[in-house]
Amino acid sequence: MHVVVTGATGNVGSRLVERLADDPGIARVVGVSRRTPTSLPHDVEWHAADLAEGFPRELLRGADAVIHLAWLFQPTRDPATTWRANVEGTARLLQAVSDANVRTFVQASSVGAYSPGPGHPVDESWPTHGIPTAAYSREKAYVERLLDAYEARHPTTRVVRLRPGFIFRREASVQQRRLFVGPFAPTKLLATVGPPVLPDPGVTLQVVHTDDVAEAYRLALVRDVKGAFNIATDPTLDIGAIGHLLGRPVVRVPRRLTRGAVAAAWRARIVPAAPGLFDLLAQIPVMKTDRARDELGWQPERDAHATFKALWEGFRSAEGGPNPPLAPSTSGRFRSHEIRTGIGARP
Repeated sequence: MHVVVTGATGNVGSRLVERLADDPGIARVVGVSRRTPTSLPHDVEWHAADLAEGFPRELLRGADAVIHLAWLFQPTRDPATTWRANVEGTARLLQAVSDANVRTFVQASSVGAYSPGPGHPVDESWPTHGIPTAAYSREKAYVERLLDAYEARHPTTRVVRLRPGFIFRREASVQQRRLFVGPFAPTKLLATVGPPVLPDPGVTLQVVHTDDVAEAYRLALVRDVKGAFNIATDPTLDIGAIGHLLGRPVVRVPRRLTRGAVAAAWRARIVPAAPGLFDLLAQIPVMKTDRARDELGWQPERDAHATFKALWEGFRSAEGGPNPPLAPSTSGRFRSHEIRTGIGARP
């Protein structure tokens, strides 16, 4: 099997290409990313491509499958840029997949594609119209519509959508800090001494370890399945559970106050995470994962507590990973590159 993976240097992509390279049933793995990797398995070919600018169609020549992981989260202050990369880029890739007659397409969707939750766990049939105030959610939802149209036009193509929760591992902590809390957050210090108190606005997270997500993508590739699969581990994590894991007190705060604080920090360019992200956290549903376990045969090796602890240990060590999306060096000396480009602004 000949497989092309976009976003091959990211949190999930770098782990996935390792697994695919070790799979004896996969003869060729081609990794695609915007930035030059510093570490990929020797058996993985690498090519540079920015989906916001176009996709080199020759990369799909002879390919049996494409796994599309590439996604641009920042700049939050320029949603037209992320739309071009994420939505228009996916549309261009799907056209290239059609022209090359690739028979399997696996898309990285997200819990963020779902409409606001009903107050009880949902399966994959829950609507995917997103949370309107969050650009990330709007883009994930629109990509779902692109996939709907593609499936209708190409009924013989196997289209798989994975909708994972929040994806953590130790090496991704630097990236998580860079994307969501910005250069001014003393995450290493907080992880070492512990936060004095945790504010609780009443949000619930479903998390999953990067290695377990990578295995879900591998299974989606090699199993004869199609459609959507929710990917998350048990138990769900609220702030109370996180406070218990860290041994820290929790103080309940109103959601409106929390959103106002996030909005003020974003407008002041203190944090890169736009207030719409809080709307997403407050409204996304809890997902059922029965289908992934029953049809994919997916069984996560790490529960939610172990996954969160891995992330927290990453904050403590601040080591990151070798490739640009995960590397501390990408932030610049003393995080100067993050500050110089503007928090959440275009790099």
